[in-house]
Amino acid sequence: MKTQVMPKLYYVYVLASKRNGTLYIGVTGNLEKRVQEHKDNAIDGFTSKYNIHRLVYYEETQDVNAALQREKQLKKWNRKWKIALIEKVNPEWKDLM
Repeated sequence: MKTQVMPKLYYVYVLASKRNGTLYIGVTGNLEKRVQEHKDNAIDGFTSKYNIHRLVYYEETQDVNAALQREKQLKKWNRKWKIALIEKVNPEWKDLM
């Protein structure tokens, strides 16, 4: 009997301090763990300094290079585009985790 191997997933995610607040874009292979690290301020840096703990958007892919490219692309977008992307799928800016 063959065991089925689950494909590895990678996530591009956007965190916010509040609705229309400060945004952070990242990429990870374990979204739940990474977001919890942000919420717990486990890593000193931008998200802990500006209290950015709310997961407001994410995308998943099986291709790590596609995830890294998408992260770079989103980071270059202007703020208006990023907000429109978030509000398209999460108009209430609810914490998705």
